[in-house]
Amino acid sequence: MTTFAIAHGGGDVGWSWHLVATALQAKGHTAVAPDLPIEDESKDLTDWAQALTDALPSTEDVVVVGHSFGGFVAPLAAASINAKALVYVTAMLPAPGETPGDWWENTGYTDSGLEDKFFHDVPPDLAAEAQKRERGMSENSMAKPWPSDAMPNVPTHFILCTEDRFFTPDFMRKVVETRLPAVEPAELAAGHCASLSKPQELADLLANYAR
Repeated sequence: MTTFAIAHGGGDVGWSWHLVATALQAKGHTAVAPDLPIEDESKDLTDWAQALTDALPSTEDVVVVGHSFGGFVAPLAAASINAKALVYVTAMLPAPGETPGDWWENTGYTDSGLEDKFFHDVPPDLAAEAQKRERGMSENSMAKPWPSDAMPNVPTHFILCTEDRFFTPDFMRKVVETRLPAVEPAELAAGHCASLSKPQELADLLANYAR
């Protein structure tokens, strides 16, 4: 049985992954997705990663997952516990010493111009609940450099969402090619919030990395 440690995205909560957690549990796995201390100005990315690993029942047989902004958190957690694998889901890929605030310009991010970038393929009831649970982000988290000097030396995977209107597929492919050149992304026909729009399909992909 593998435990999946999930770092949610910016302004988000662990609840957004409850359907994926249920699907993984049906396959015999465990999933933890704690609410990271994203609003606390006294906490930094290292503290966020610590909050994720502190939620684990054990550090044995763990796959760490980072979604969106969680891409800045997941590799720190994976390195600290020597994870079985690291999986990015339509996630920001940090460079050593890079601040999250600088990531956008450094990667050449451009806005898609579409109105609904997040919930266009999410069932309305789940979209409404997700929006009610949204939180703020600390300024400290955006301004402090990513503290690692390299990506962790663990098996690494990337799930690219082909209907993502926030991190569009063409943009995301370029980022992966530049920052994870040895990784061929797996593709999922979903928008940015795949954990709510395609939870079973996402769980199926994640479970493959537990093998």
